[in-house]
Amino acid sequence: MAAQHGAFARLQGRLQDGDQIVGERAGAVAGRREDAPSVARLRESGAVFVGKTTTPEFGWKGVTDSPRHGVTGNPYDPGRTAGGSSGGSAAAVALGAGPLSLGTDGGGSVRIPASFCGIFALKATYGRVPLYPASPFGTLAHVGPMTRDAADAALMMDVICGPDWRDWSQLGPAAGSFRTELAGPVSGLRVAYSPSLGWDVPVAPEVAAAVRGAVDTLAGLGASVEEIDPGIADPVEAFHTLWFSGAARVVEHLGEADRALLDPGLQEICAQGAGYSALDYLAAVDTRMALGQAMGRFHSAYDLLVTPTEPITAFEAGAEVPAGSGHTRWTGWTPFTYPFNLTQQPAATLPCGVDGDGMPIGVQLVGARHADALVLRAAHALYEAGTARIPAPPTPAGR
Repeated sequence: MAAQHGAFARLQGRLQDGDQIVGERAGAVAGRREDAPSVARLRESGAVFVGKTTTPEFGWKGVTDSPRHGVTGNPYDPGRTAGGSSGGSAAAVALGAGPLSLGTDGGGSVRIPASFCGIFALKATYGRVPLYPASPFGTLAHVGPMTRDAADAALMMDVICGPDWRDWSQLGPAAGSFRTELAGPVSGLRVAYSPSLGWDVPVAPEVAAAVRGAVDTLAGLGASVEEIDPGIADPVEAFHTLWFSGAARVVEHLGEADRALLDPGLQEICAQGAGYSALDYLAAVDTRMALGQAMGRFHSAYDLLVTPTEPITAFEAGAEVPAGSGHTRWTGWTPFTYPFNLTQQPAATLPCGVDGDGMPIGVQLVGARHADALVLRAAHALYEAGTARIPAPPTPAGR
């Protein structure tokens, strides 16, 4: 507890007049007068809350729009998506509504919008940040900070990782301060650079070039970099089985009239999820365990895996998939995020440039399970080296 109280004091000292925290669905427990663990820890630290931010219904997809709240646009171009499902949090941080926000990530939900909106986000190792109530998507869902940079995220992690008995799957206390660990060296880290995870994914040339530049910076800082793929197959079908089943479960209590009001895409995946058998679900779990073992083996040789966060930049707002892409579901255009929800590894995204239209590009850093501090350290080193220095979103008058 002493370390926690020290972190609370540091956060209070870090917040300046007018600094606020915007919250996402990891925030106050819906329908109850109690805080989720991460919100409780922040409140105890003296954080000032603005409120909850927009998501798609039940966080079901990688963009942020819903029949109830409409479309959340991108701060760099309101006609393009902010990403999702924590799109409101990403847009709020990018626009300066508050320096810190909470998101939950079940398939990329903090990393996708952070990449599209040019901010930092960390999907912490599963269980590192206590989660309550439990997600209907089970152990795919991770809590993590969405912030202006890696240093702010480390500060936030020092606060929100405090244990809470309501999460039966939480990990034990962190070994030390994430903020203190930022000062560790990057020199000597074994970095694997995988441009496309070895899959047939068309990565936009400007995205590939910017990510390659971030990798070169790590090499320049003394990391040992090798271009190599982790040798895994795309687990999208297993992910769909788990994700769509969770969606079916979350709307199970709704009557027919209420279900008819849901996002049409959500209705589709719920129907698909309700059709899976227990054997289908367990087969997906088998795929997940094999993937986790493969990545564990890979990280015995490499400290970090670096990929693009997204193969594209933000596309038109209000659509689940980019026009003309041929994709039918959001997972088709974000193949580099959901694998690491299946494996429960820490994964961060930070900006590494902009494309010809001025839209942010993200680079993803993935560590072995429990290596959250190392991921934050490498990300912080890239911030310190200037890799994440991109233009701010245009002001309304400048649009």
